[in-house]
Amino acid sequence: MDADVFEQVAGRILASMSRVIDGKPEAVRAALVVLLAEGHLLIEDVPGVGKTMLARALAASIDASVRRIQFTPDLLPGDVTGVSVFNPVSREFEFTAGAVFANVVIADEINRSSPKTQSALLEAMEEHQVTVDGRTHSLPDPFLVVATQNPLEMEGTYALPEAQRDRFMMRVSMGYPDARSEALMLRQRETVNPLEALRPVVTAAQVTALIGWARRVHVAPAIEDYAVALAHATREHADLRLGASPRATLQLVRAAKVWAALDGRGFVIPDDVTALLGPVFAHRLIPSRAAAGGRTAADVVDAALERIAGSVRVPLAARA
Repeated sequence: MDADVFEQVAGRILASMSRVIDGKPEAVRAALVVLLAEGHLLIEDVPGVGKTMLARALAASIDASVRRIQFTPDLLPGDVTGVSVFNPVSREFEFTAGAVFANVVIADEINRSSPKTQSALLEAMEEHQVTVDGRTHSLPDPFLVVATQNPLEMEGTYALPEAQRDRFMMRVSMGYPDARSEALMLRQRETVNPLEALRPVVTAAQVTALIGWARRVHVAPAIEDYAVALAHATREHADLRLGASPRATLQLVRAAKVWAALDGRGFVIPDDVTALLGPVFAHRLIPSRAAAGGRTAADVVDAALERIAGSVRVPLAARA
């Protein structure tokens, strides 16, 4: 695979998803970046704006195994990871795989289940394996979790703990469509659901090849220093109680490599890193109470990231 083939194959996925997700090219591109950067995606927004539709469009565009988990208050960890069941014939316990054993796992409304059930995904998302009754079971490759959640102020939600949020490479919001896109949606979906017409445009093997090509995108030491400087700035910012973790820095660079490859480049530039700063860092940061002053946590984080992006100097070696 070369840069032209990468751009062509990845473009087929983008085009397929865009047939269903109207007027949201940023969210579609972010979902593809997360897939090819071997991360996981968190989609947060109010009900009815297409969160699950985005996840299903990505899954439908890939010829790979897909499982959907509807997170509810009565969902148990074993429903996610699997359980050991005693076989009276063989007189042995046999492992029955849970819903997490798929290439693409759609965790719908993840913050409506209990923290105990949410934590069942921690090992799977980080190590691509689950451990049940002392036995470790590997998950298929590639492996992607696309989780949707409603805003925390809505009824019946449980806040994701910091460790869980840190497992997600990016968090994106769909937002309401513009008037033109919404009117077009009304006309096109009156009798036909466009999601039902989607067919896979790439295989799991092609996705693996895309991931392999993205890994080889060059990142200059100066770009790495820039990413590290941005992360350190969040940890030292007066308005932030919790800054970006080292995992966040690693995932920022991985996402920037895919971002560059989608633009047809075999190397990362500072703009790739800056463009992904909000989606990769924002959901990991916790503002200090003193900084709020009547503002929402999201406002504090957005303002802090804007100041950081403008104040951290790009190394000269990275500008060329």
